[in-house]
Amino acid sequence: MNPLVITIDGPAAAGKSTTARAVARQFGCLYLDSGALYRAFALKIDRLDLGGSLEDTARMAAVARATEIAFAGQNDDPRVVLDGELLDAEIRTPRVSELASRVAAIPVVRERMAELQRAIAARHALVAEGRDMGTVLFPDATVKLFLDASVDERARRRHRELAARGLDLDVFEVRTEIERRDRRDRERDIAPLLPAPDAIVIDTSGMSVTEQLDAVLKAVETRIGPS
Repeated sequence: MNPLVITIDGPAAAGKSTTARAVARQFGCLYLDSGALYRAFALKIDRLDLGGSLEDTARMAAVARATEIAFAGQNDDPRVVLDGELLDAEIRTPRVSELASRVAAIPVVRERMAELQRAIAARHALVAEGRDMGTVLFPDATVKLFLDASVDERARRRHRELAARGLDLDVFEVRTEIERRDRRDRERDIAPLLPAPDAIVIDTSGMSVTEQLDAVLKAVETRIGPS
């Protein structure tokens, strides 16, 4: 029997991360934050000062092949390990977020990240969160979910999240960045952001964290039964 795989896709700040961690905890799975892989790779690109070389396919392919990314720590809240270095808040800055969205559109980078994620899935039951988990990475997933919310709601959530980390940004600036990421994610040629045909779509606008989690757990349990 194949390991349990639950995918949770959706745009930025739709509530995927909080929900995915809780679902992983509920079902005893590893929480796989696909965005963290791209953020870690973006951090590496930034450190190497290669932000201006993203269109150099050969160079991006070489860097991607030389990159190892893993997860360590608790299953429901693992930390990212980049080439042996344990990372934390440095991959969550607006600068790295923007660069991560750009590197995620590079086919050779996506190929390497897919390889790493599928290797993890071969060893663990997963709750995989991202933008193409149910459409590209794990098309045969046991349960596929797609979380969405209005752009205003998502901007407010992201603004609160950044403020809690001490990042004082204007909410309009945050909204503009989310809209930019939405366009890039939905219009890219490779693995555009969209629900899988068999995904359960949940609009989380106006929901509390508890309400959102309840809706997701009920949706999962309709497919696989209670944990």
